[in-house]
Amino acid sequence: QVQLVESGGGLVQAGGSLRLSCAASGRTFSNYAMGWFRQAPGKEREFVTAINWSGGSTYYADSVKGRFTISRDNAKNTVYLQMNSLKPEDTAVYYCAASGAMVIVIRLREYDYWGQGTQVTVSS
Repeated sequence: QVQLVESGGGLVQAGGSLRLSCAASGRTFSNYAMGWFRQAPGKEREFVTAINWSGGSTYYADSVKGRFTISRDNAKNTVYLQMNSLKPEDTAVYYCAASGAMVIVIRLREYDYWGQGTQVTVSS
């Protein structure tokens, strides 16, 4: 089992920044690729970004490319999501997830463990 706990969400004005963290515990963190997803009210959960087990490879949804950055610190068992130039359409609950595939995967069903989510609200 892997337990994931997100933090860092909040309310921010458009154009602002937030940094989300996801702390993992349980099994060896570096055995997992990590991803961030988000779910806005009334919408399906969608892929945001992912990082492979080592941090050497990343992938972003077009909607966040150039604004968001994913990173990980395997020594701290933590993955981060730096969000800059936030827009009201970024408002959602953000979830981190762990995949035993170790390589980057983007589909929800390829992730084995999920956090409880953290709310991000961007005001216009």
